[in-house]
Amino acid sequence: GGWLLLQNCHLGLEFLSELMDTITTTESMSEGFRTWITTEAHTEFPINLLQSSIKFTNEPPQGVKAGLKRTYSAVTQDHLEVSNMPEWKPMLYAVAFLHTTVQERRKFGPLGWNIPYEFNQADFAASVQFVQNHLDDMDIKHGVNWNCVRYMLGEVQYGGRVTDDLDKALINTYARVWFGEHMFSEKFCFYKDYVIPKGKTVEDYLQYVEQLPVIDTPEVFGLHSNADITYQTNLANETLSTIVSIQPKDSSTGGGETREAVVQRLADEMLEKLPPDYNSHEVKAQLQKMGAIQPINIFLRQEIDRMQHVISRVRSTLTDLKLAIDGTIIMSEELQDALDSMYDARIPKLWFRISWESSTLGFWFTELLERNQQFSSWLQDGRPNQFWMTGFFNPQGFLTAMKQETTRMNLAKGWALDSVVLHNEVTKMMKEDVTGPPPADIGGVYIYGLFLEGAGWDRRNCRLIESAPKVLFTSLPVVHVYA
Repeated sequence: GGWLLLQNCHLGLEFLSELMDTITTTESMSEGFRTWITTEAHTEFPINLLQSSIKFTNEPPQGVKAGLKRTYSAVTQDHLEVSNMPEWKPMLYAVAFLHTTVQERRKFGPLGWNIPYEFNQADFAASVQFVQNHLDDMDIKHGVNWNCVRYMLGEVQYGGRVTDDLDKALINTYARVWFGEHMFSEKFCFYKDYVIPKGKTVEDYLQYVEQLPVIDTPEVFGLHSNADITYQTNLANETLSTIVSIQPKDSSTGGGETREAVVQRLADEMLEKLPPDYNSHEVKAQLQKMGAIQPINIFLRQEIDRMQHVISRVRSTLTDLKLAIDGTIIMSEELQDALDSMYDARIPKLWFRISWESSTLGFWFTELLERNQQFSSWLQDGRPNQFWMTGFFNPQGFLTAMKQETTRMNLAKGWALDSVVLHNEVTKMMKEDVTGPPPADIGGVYIYGLFLEGAGWDRRNCRLIESAPKVLFTSLPVVHVYA
């Protein structure tokens, strides 16, 4: 009647069906026998095995209090007394606090880290081991070599996972501000009321952690209080979309319209508003008129090709969907997904793959019309005075085309594309104030449609400021980008 533990089963899915057969076909089994399976969430995991098991999920604790509690529950008294240096206990606590902070910042999405990194217990263990070794080899006269400690934490132990330059600067800032001789002073705190406790036993530390607040303000991690609104909003959206996705999909509801009727009406409305296809000959002729080999016109052509791809995909899906609802053609898996998504006001996977992110289908379709409007008016009326930067499929390509254009204008001065860098200047104009293209001697383009998250904008002095409370996004005035 022993227990069997199978670890990381998402790596050996073929074996699980064998296991299922073994368990179901065995005639006599001891009452005390249990099979434990550990796995990451995986789409191919055998569903019948999942349904017949009891499931536990293990998630990292939420908040500084829970994180420190978990860390200190794993620290033994011997570990706490492993070094008799006075610096050891405060430094151990500071590393534990840093460990909790880097993990907690992940929940704030891109405001926390540009790339979500998988920091884990091994990083903490390695950092603690390093601090212990450093203190053991330390010369009492010279004290702790802080440059070495900061480098090891900010560039090696935690910084070793970090690939983004700005994230690297952030982790180094934590190492600089929290690790130094000043951390042993009475006045030192990570944030108001978050100090390094003076304790002799693990129990003392756990008692201190116990009286920390359950919910931390984002300022503890060096974030603006607005970050919490972002986190709560994302959490609510995630929960709601999960609830919507597990709603029953039956069409036999009581009164009112059926799902199919609703979607059919939607499809009719969308087909009516959908812009006409681009005629490739007309596009070619217009581009010839504007100068087909100019970098910016080559870019326009690529954008129109992609836009045409989206328009024709939307048209064919909606037409097929109407036929499938009428029963003229078979409802394929992709059409079924389109039907479910449209009913739930989500973007069908078929469209999403070749297009852009948006919160609901309504916003997505409006954006399709607006993007298309920008391209078609550019094609018909020539180059606009200002560009809606966020309405491009490949904004990076737009900036590169602008660089090529400027370089060609200045070929006589010996400019080369490799040595040209982008400059941008935020003007005081909003998009309504722009009356003409940028001055010819500087060249470049005016762009609008950019937003700031995590900061505000002072229009009078043209500089970044802290965001106003409860204002998550600030729209930026027109930006003049030139090379």
